[in-house]
Amino acid sequence: MNRRPPMATDSDQSAKLVTALRSALKENARLRDRNRELDTRSDPIAIVGMGCRLPGGIDSPEALWRLVSEGREALSPLPLDRGWDLEALLGKDGSTPLSATDRGGFLEGAAEFDAAFFGISPKEAAAMDPQQRQLLEVAWESLERSGIDPSSLGGSATGVYMGVTAAEYGPRMSDGPEEGHLLTGTTPSVASGRLSYLLGLEGPALTVDTACSSSLVAVHLAVRALREGECTLALAGGATVMGSPGLLAEFTRKDGLAGDGRCKAFGADADGTGFSEGAGVVVLERLSDARRNGHPVLALLRGSAVNQDGASNGLTAPNGPSQVRVVRSALSDAGLAPADVDAVEAHGTGTTLGDPIEAGALMEAYGPGRERPLLLGSLKSNVGHTQAAAGVAGLVKAVCALRAGVVPPTLHADTPSPHVDWDETVARIATTASPLPDLGRPARIGVSSFGISGTNAHAIVEAVPEDPEPESEKSADTLPFVLSARTEEALREQASRLRATLSEREIDPARLSSLVRTLASGRARMEHRAVVLASDAPSLDTGLDSLVEGTPAPHVVHGGERPDGVVAFVYSGQGSQRPGMGRDLYRAHPVFAEALDEVVDAFDRRLERPLRSVMWAEEGSPEAALLDETLYTQAGVFAVEVALTRLLESVGVTPDHVVGHSIGELAAAYVAGLFSLEDAVELVSVRGRIMQDLPEGGVMVAVQAGEGEIREALDGAEGVVSLAAVNSPEGVVLSGEEKAVLAVAEAFAARGRRTRRLPVRRAFHSALMDPVLGPFAEVASRVSYHAPRIPLVSNLTGDRAGDEILDGHYWVRHVREAVRFGDGIGHLRDAGITEFVEVGPDGVLASMVQSCLSGTENAEVTALLGGTRSETHELTEGLAALHTRGTHVEWTALFPEGRLLSDLPTYPFRRRRFWMNPPVEGRVIVETGGGAPEAAPAPTVRLDLSGMDGHERTETLLDLVRDETAALLGHASPRDVLAEQGFLDMGLDSRGAVRLGARISSLTGLEVSATTVFDHPSPRVLAEHLAGEYTDVREIDPEAEEERLRAALNSVPLEALRAAGLLEAVLALAPADAGDGNGAEASDPAAAAEEGADVDSMDVDDLVRMVYGRD
Repeated sequence: MNRRPPMATDSDQSAKLVTALRSALKENARLRDRNRELDTRSDPIAIVGMGCRLPGGIDSPEALWRLVSEGREALSPLPLDRGWDLEALLGKDGSTPLSATDRGGFLEGAAEFDAAFFGISPKEAAAMDPQQRQLLEVAWESLERSGIDPSSLGGSATGVYMGVTAAEYGPRMSDGPEEGHLLTGTTPSVASGRLSYLLGLEGPALTVDTACSSSLVAVHLAVRALREGECTLALAGGATVMGSPGLLAEFTRKDGLAGDGRCKAFGADADGTGFSEGAGVVVLERLSDARRNGHPVLALLRGSAVNQDGASNGLTAPNGPSQVRVVRSALSDAGLAPADVDAVEAHGTGTTLGDPIEAGALMEAYGPGRERPLLLGSLKSNVGHTQAAAGVAGLVKAVCALRAGVVPPTLHADTPSPHVDWDETVARIATTASPLPDLGRPARIGVSSFGISGTNAHAIVEAVPEDPEPESEKSADTLPFVLSARTEEALREQASRLRATLSEREIDPARLSSLVRTLASGRARMEHRAVVLASDAPSLDTGLDSLVEGTPAPHVVHGGERPDGVVAFVYSGQGSQRPGMGRDLYRAHPVFAEALDEVVDAFDRRLERPLRSVMWAEEGSPEAALLDETLYTQAGVFAVEVALTRLLESVGVTPDHVVGHSIGELAAAYVAGLFSLEDAVELVSVRGRIMQDLPEGGVMVAVQAGEGEIREALDGAEGVVSLAAVNSPEGVVLSGEEKAVLAVAEAFAARGRRTRRLPVRRAFHSALMDPVLGPFAEVASRVSYHAPRIPLVSNLTGDRAGDEILDGHYWVRHVREAVRFGDGIGHLRDAGITEFVEVGPDGVLASMVQSCLSGTENAEVTALLGGTRSETHELTEGLAALHTRGTHVEWTALFPEGRLLSDLPTYPFRRRRFWMNPPVEGRVIVETGGGAPEAAPAPTVRLDLSGMDGHERTETLLDLVRDETAALLGHASPRDVLAEQGFLDMGLDSRGAVRLGARISSLTGLEVSATTVFDHPSPRVLAEHLAGEYTDVREIDPEAEEERLRAALNSVPLEALRAAGLLEAVLALAPADAGDGNGAEASDPAAAAEEGADVDSMDVDDLVRMVYGRD
């Protein structure tokens, strides 16, 4: 019997549908991921920043462009400051010369380095290959030129690809100093790894050594990593510094050096290469990321390729076919035809063999389809062959040429090499400045770099239109120009460099905005800070001049970052209102406007007149007078304070604690999260209305007096006079019936105390408020309260608020009882608050807070609004003060206009000389920037701290810690070790901490381990800890101490004490009249030691008596 298949149920259909939908969604996700991957791979790679160091004092791409565009070269005699034996090298001692040339392209100050900036100790800096040092500084500069704060990259997937070759620097590791820094100092892999370590970069870090092509190969690898998503940003480049003249000697043996040290690339006079030094780093980013991040796009890397000569005519012989292939591979990678490239920055070393092969290969690879000749040039004709840095140096030159639209002249090639079959229709040497053709497409330049071991690299870089300056518009009335540095001297130098740069071109409002943005977001924030407040170029110049000269100026805020800054927002109350409050900020800052609108709208549903129209009414008008009515006063103050808080939060300034004064506490409570905006507005509006509805009468008077004496004066009068506020140790407010309050005030005035009647018509915080307590309690009971997210200080207790603020009864008491504002500030002071920020329409609380902080170190008060200037100026000035003391301010959120500039001066490194030569007669000479003394052997006599008070003991121990740290790290003076600087920031590693702890232990008798050092991370903190520990040691019972000494002497043979040098030290402690154990007097304890026999015959009791001077 045929059976029909069962019909599918609804549940079966649903299951199938769900399965199908899940499958479709997964496939869509897979396709999206694949598209994203393809987009990443096809996204062009942008060069967003460049930095370089080259011979002739070149320290920037702009300086390089001036050199090449002016057709100058930058060669010099062999350096005199590297310990090279120039007499032997040049044969001036009668021997055969080791070098065919006495010239080259040498970096000025190659031995100099700002070790302190990077937290590297002098001894470690001296052990570091100068190539590592150059890369650290140049990488930092290239990031700054990208508009990237280097310190912001910590934890990011930023890759580091650096090309270096092994340098003959310093001694062999087996001959190195005992600190053990040579391994990391001279191992090539650390050139990239150290950069990643110091900046906290977590992308790939590779060091590339393909000889002369190293840095361009590094760029190629970085491009590939960006395309594959291995990193989001990449630093690529390379460096060469000759630590010894060995390369000159070896190439002389190979007849490869030009006698005059010049590279005559493609010239008829080419007779060998000329070696030089340099460093260069480019910052690379996917174009879409660069645009999104607002980084300047200097050029695009359209394509690149790397290959090898393989089994050619010889290991070091150039291979023309391989060079043709690498160019064609780069064109293919870029998706370009040969004629799409206009010029080539060639390898061009000036050798008689290499140049003709390269020229032929370029004409073959780039010849097809050309209507214009390919322009050939070589940077080596200007600066020499920078070896591992040659590729990136050529790349920097090519980018500069694209941006200028001109290929600069190549030197020493006016007569082309006769060994090249030149076809002027295919290629020609750019012996004069040659404009790049305008063909209706972006100009492009190829860059070649070939290694002696056969590794070839070629990259194609493409011009991009320069980002136009934003349309010029009137700038804000006050702009913050932010500067910072590690030292005060560097800060002044920073200002000087910026001043010089700004003088070179006209500065319009748009450029000012770009300058603000670049200085604020594209530079690290360091310890020494300044902010110049200016609205135009002349006022900026004046401010910078004052910084350079070290003279104060009203529009320059200058300070130093303070560690562990803790911020409290202080919300002002009634009396801080003023006509027009908030109007300037509303017009200038959308965040403030949006927040104010939200709060005002909530109030307008409860008020008879629109709050904004009352706040901003024309002065003197009837509507403006309403602002002094309690209802509108309290609503307006609350609204401005909430909006100002939102604005502060948008720029990253947030409170660790909040406190308010009277109505200000409701704003503080709302900010802390105690209740919703609707509930807060309901409380404020009802509070203000019922207070205002009270009959006028009563007064409030501020009196210069302490709380104790006021309470004595009020004894028996509490029903008619109330203590309304305790604002400071010597400042209170009285409130109540007019006659009684004035009588008390007059009594204090008669004693010479200041008194001031407050401009109010009702006696707040007094018994006259009793009639409103019931109605307000009904409203307060309906509010939904939440535990505060931010610690809130109570007006009622002057202490941190507890669960009582979650009850409406608290806020009823708040209307009636005294405001204990001074106690609240005292609580915050004791809690370690160092920044008190008054948040309110006017600066009415700042002086009260200052009074409460009298005698407190490192505590500052800043009123954000109030004064004679506009609100935007006052706010910017207040934020500048906070910034210079270490509070983080996200300036670009406040001033978002402008673009990032790539042509501003970079950090002014404060360099010192560090150099380490190979051993001479078994001794390694180490120069650490100032003739630093070697650490002395640990003393055998402990430091005597007895009889000192706590402060003196701490300072003595601080001097000890600084002395020992300076000697250990190689500083010339203990003054170079700052008391507050972290040990890690000085370059003290774990091994150094062990040694430092051991030395301090030997001097103090305290147990100081490496953990102790790092748990107390600065000299001052460690000294304070040791002072406390030493006090504990000295509290040991003397008799118990004597027993310990007896036991120790019993266990150690006398000869062992003498052999260790301790016997004389023990005897030197004996009083001058101590006997020898047999009743004889000894005027000189040391003499007793020299006599030997008497001492040797002493037993333990005799020695103890000698030490303690008693029987």
